[in-house]
Amino acid sequence: MAKGVKPRVKVPKKAAAGDKITIKTLISHKMESGQRKDSDGNAIPRSIINRFTCDFNGQNVVDITLEPAISTNPYLEFEAIVPEAGEFKFTWYDDDGSVYEDSKKIAIE
Repeated sequence: MAKGVKPRVKVPKKAAAGDKITIKTLISHKMESGQRKDSDGNAIPRSIINRFTCDFNGQNVVDITLEPAISTNPYLEFEAIVPEAGEFKFTWYDDDGSVYEDSKKIAIE
């Protein structure tokens, strides 16, 4: 598990049924492409968040594969339609097998 990894998510607390909302996510992660070398000339092993998913009430909203060119602390912003009150579940998958999760509830007004 990478050190200092911290997921952050911003989801509106409520919306009207059928509204399109904007979701913002950021995960603190150093990200190493595997192409750089250390001071001894050895390749630094790749260490990236390689996949991100978001589900709403058990249904997939997004499923993104990330490649080595992704920046440090990847920020993702996307829109989702909210049909009902429920919970968004966010999952980030790391090269080392670690999985980081967060969730946010949304109410219908």
